[in-house]
Amino acid sequence: MNRITIRITFAAALIALTGMAQANPTIEKNGILASKEGRTLYTFDKDAAGKSNCNGACLTAWPAFAVANPAAADADFTIIKRDDGSSQWAFKGQPLYFFVGDAQPGDVNGDKSGGVWHVVPAAKKAAAVEAPKSGYSY
Repeated sequence: MNRITIRITFAAALIALTGMAQANPTIEKNGILASKEGRTLYTFDKDAAGKSNCNGACLTAWPAFAVANPAAADADFTIIKRDDGSSQWAFKGQPLYFFVGDAQPGDVNGDKSGGVWHVVPAAKKAAAVEAPKSGYSY
């Protein structure tokens, strides 16, 4: 393989790894997890792992983080089925929600609400995939 082919192959591998590292459905915003649009995400203490217990009026105030792109699932971000058959994102098994009282992206008005709703610290998010080291220079 010539040097140019090796560089192109390595660059393509780095791009693929970068895409994998960013495949999950969230971003970090101000030290907490948020949707790609910047809306704060919450967990509910009364949920069980892989099971949402927020329905009816609860779901009106705390809308589920609905799955738009199932391909974004990974080891930490999984998809659960709600009682109504819809799909919801979960982080490390905990279903994720928004709060209707958050008017702007980045608002955290629901944190500690009722002692059972909590923002998800970004520090809990899995570390990004690190690109492999090589002896090639560009």
